[in-house]
Amino acid sequence: MNATITEILRNSIATKEAVLADGALLNRIEAVVEAITHAFQHKHKVLFCGNGGSAADAQHLSAEFSGRFYTNRPALPSEALHCNTSYLTAVANDFGFDLVYSRMVQGMGQAGDVLVALSTSGNSQNILNALEMARELGMITIGMTGSTGGKMKTLCDILINIPSTDTPRIQECHITVGHIICQLVEAEIFKTEKP
Repeated sequence: MNATITEILRNSIATKEAVLADGALLNRIEAVVEAITHAFQHKHKVLFCGNGGSAADAQHLSAEFSGRFYTNRPALPSEALHCNTSYLTAVANDFGFDLVYSRMVQGMGQAGDVLVALSTSGNSQNILNALEMARELGMITIGMTGSTGGKMKTLCDILINIPSTDTPRIQECHITVGHIICQLVEAEIFKTEKP
């Protein structure tokens, strides 16, 4: 069993090292920091969506903005779109699960807001629909996917495609990259020192 544990940890580290070695991907992460910082500075909000583990990651990263990351500071306007279970189950029942996020983006999103969409495959239909709606509204679209980007890649202004096809390793990197983004956005907006 120790050998399996070691292999999993090495695979996780190798995926992060692949991110670290990809200069273009690092530049896109920086572009996400700049886009979200600009949105918050201009009184816009950042919405997140995902399914399953990616929904948990969406909620986690949204909370880093609306709660805090390192700094005790004012809340930033951010929300994960799956947190209202009455809405989610009603729309899934009445309209279909493929529309649960796009309808909420339609109701909450405005030009200049940001939608961060997480999908390891990049092919989840409800995520694709949300991105399409966000683009119609003039929102900035950011995707966090696996290596290929899937169908999401053509719908995202900025794509963070983790160089892996292994779902757990992709999700681990989504959180790592998400934490980097949250830390740098918070530091830029509130002019705090980076630990």
